[in-house]
Amino acid sequence: MTRRPTGLVPLCLLALLPLLPPSQAAAQTRHRHHHGAPVASSPVILTQQPGTALDTAARQLNAEDIAGARRRNETPIVLIGSAPLSTDHGDTALFVQTQSASLCGSAGCSTSVYLRHDGHWVKVLDSVSGPIKVLATSSGGMHDLVVGDKDRWTWSGQAYHDTLPAAPIGNLRRSVERHQEQARQGGG
Repeated sequence: MTRRPTGLVPLCLLALLPLLPPSQAAAQTRHRHHHGAPVASSPVILTQQPGTALDTAARQLNAEDIAGARRRNETPIVLIGSAPLSTDHGDTALFVQTQSASLCGSAGCSTSVYLRHDGHWVKVLDSVSGPIKVLATSSGGMHDLVVGDKDRWTWSGQAYHDTLPAAPIGNLRRSVERHQEQARQGGG
């Protein structure tokens, strides 16, 4: 006799599978490393997990965003996932995405990543949009991450940093300083 999983969680997960791109639905995929060699990766799957310790932590870490969405009469959805990031001692990261009309933009909803340090959660990657995969490669003892298809993030010792060069946008700093000065003078 074969037993089938029962309950809401297996049904929800099965319902989400057709919505996932094939690269996320697979447990293991192959990706090109920036040197051209294939690199194994594991997608981080974000789901609602109400009542769990990780959900409670995610809601505390994102309380300000959740409160802001509620002030706009929105009911935010909190999606979480976890994955080991450390190559040595398996530090498990908390991936959090809070969804509501006011929190998501044209690029989709953003995800932040936290690591547990000295009994509290520390944000190590802030507000990236797109599916996240944990790579087998590492930098500084932490697994590299890929956001979307090509945006590789590496560990710098305290946080993850993007390896894609930023597009030149002129003298943004000076433009911001001028705007701030105008605002202080009441002109803007």
